Amino acid sequence: MTSVSMTVNGKTVSRDIDERTLLVQFLREHLHLTGTHIGCDTSQCGACVVHVDGEAVKSCSMLALSADSAEVLTIEGLAKGDALHPMQMAFQEHHGLQCGFCTPGMILTALDMVRRLGHQLDEETIRHELEGSLCRCTGYLNIVEAIAAGARALNARTSAALVTTD
Repeated sequence: MTSVSMTVNGKTVSRDIDERTLLVQFLREHLHLTGTHIGCDTSQCGACVVHVDGEAVKSCSMLALSADSAEVLTIEGLAKGDALHPMQMAFQEHHGLQCGFCTPGMILTALDMVRRLGHQLDEETIRHELEGSLCRCTGYLNIVEAIAAGARALNARTSAALVTTD
C-alpha cells in the first residue's frame, strides 16, 4: 500500500492505495464520487474525464499516484450548492443528455474546450474536440448546442464579473 494525497473538489484527501489503482477507481471506490463513469476500460469513450491541475484527463488511463499533490475536479465539484454551473445549465436547457452516462465527461470536456479555445466555439470545432467522447444515445446535435450555449454563458458571466461600478 502507498499513500496518496490530493485536493478533490476543493477538499484535501489522503488514502492508502494499491500502486495500480487508477484515478477513476480512486474517485469512485475510495472517495465515493460516482459521477465519474467507467465506460469502456480503454480510454476511448470519455465518460471518465476529470480535470487534473486544470486540464481534462481520462481518469481511466491515469494512475491515482500520478495525481499525488494535484488539484482534481470532478462533476460533483462544479455546482455550488443547488446552483448548477453554467455548462451544466446549458446541458439541461438544450437537452444535451439522454441517459446521462456520458454527460459528466462531456461537461468536463466542454469546460476544457472553453479554457483552451475560448468562448466562441463553432459547431465544427466542438464536433472535432468531442472526438474521444462517445454518446451512445444521441446524434450529438443537442450536445453541440449545449456546449456552444455553455461557452457563451461562461463568457457572459466572466464579462459581468469584469464590470465594476463606482
